[in-house]
Amino acid sequence: MTFISIFASLLLSANSVADTSVVVSEPTVISSDTTVQTVLPDSAVIAEQLIKDTVAVVAKDTTVAEKDTAEGWHFTTVDSVAITPVKDQHRSGTCWAFSTLGFLESEVLRTKGKEVDFAEMFVVNKTMMDRATYCVRMYNDVKFAAGGSAYDVIYCMKHYGLVPQEAMPGIRYGSSPADTLPVHTELDKVASGYLNALSGLKKLTPVWREGLQAIYNTYLGRCPKEFKYEGEMYTPQSFVEELGLDADDYVSLTSYTHHPFYQTFALEVPDNWRMDQMYNLPIDELMRVIDNALNTGYTLAWGADVSEVGFTRKGIGVIPDDDKGADLTGSDMAKWVGMTKDQQKEELTKKPLPEKEITQEMRQQAYDNWETTDDHGMQIFGTAKDQNGKRYYMVKNSWGTMKSDYKGIWYISEAFMKYKTNDVLVHKNAIPEDIRVKLKLNVK
Repeated sequence: MTFISIFASLLLSANSVADTSVVVSEPTVISSDTTVQTVLPDSAVIAEQLIKDTVAVVAKDTTVAEKDTAEGWHFTTVDSVAITPVKDQHRSGTCWAFSTLGFLESEVLRTKGKEVDFAEMFVVNKTMMDRATYCVRMYNDVKFAAGGSAYDVIYCMKHYGLVPQEAMPGIRYGSSPADTLPVHTELDKVASGYLNALSGLKKLTPVWREGLQAIYNTYLGRCPKEFKYEGEMYTPQSFVEELGLDADDYVSLTSYTHHPFYQTFALEVPDNWRMDQMYNLPIDELMRVIDNALNTGYTLAWGADVSEVGFTRKGIGVIPDDDKGADLTGSDMAKWVGMTKDQQKEELTKKPLPEKEITQEMRQQAYDNWETTDDHGMQIFGTAKDQNGKRYYMVKNSWGTMKSDYKGIWYISEAFMKYKTNDVLVHKNAIPEDIRVKLKLNVK
């Protein structure tokens, strides 16, 4: 062991920051609790970061053999943009609202240095009523479901405004902590049943919307027309204006070859029911946008497929070459073949392994054959490296802080990001200038 390794070990022990299974630099988070963590690090935080940086340097000196035998995942933050605390969508299909409002909360932090907690259920109430109206106009020949897209939130902000959580906390169903989290199983069935009942009618009354609105108001709460916030009265629209948010500042980007690059099209997935026009980029340029955004202080709302074997509930997203699973994990072939799918997934994701090389053609094939699905929305806010120096994206999820090994943060490999990104929502100014020119985007 080198002198620097011994020095780092002693410092870690003295400061009680060692972890036998993981080394993670915490992302910058503005807490909504009574104890607020400042974004500007004090001397103690700086000292702790120096220790972690020393550990990262030591890890780079580790021999290849030692790296390959290391079990588990060890991450060190490279850089991150400020985010608000991780929330829990619980048993509701509202990831699109949580992730995109988290993205907008980071936008307010970026531009105003101010913490705000937006009410997800305001957006859900408005969006589901719009979606129901669309379905009825299509004679219920389209899907009515709780899912949505990042654009739904931007549309809501532009046409209806936004409200803080305290102005519309949502209906509470009990007294235990779990009862304060969204549980939409019953709501979704009741609302779907209401719409299905309309399908058999020859003529609708003019009050059918009022009946459905009463259902959403009962379960989610009424959307306020005005409210008091920090001693001032606002409407949902004036609240957005006060925060300096402009819906026209944000664009959606995707990457598929069945439409021309550098033009817009409506991505054909069920939750893009509003037919949001997304700018189409080659995947390498879409990755450049993601990296440039993070490097210049922006986050991104991320729509992705999380049905892959490499996406775990423990906080990892990778694309291991599962066709070579036995070779990758060192298991003998007979043992590998005898494993269940869950056991194989555990083997393939318990430590860093070589991943597939992702191409534009692979992305398109997975989209066309339904291997890539429209599953989940999250927020990209930083980058990190594992114990082998491999790069990952740091992603804020909305499954609470107890459902991953990293307090609600996921570490997504570059391969996963390239392969399983459906779309991103980002501020226009975060896009590199040469790409903005190709897209003919005007910026302020």
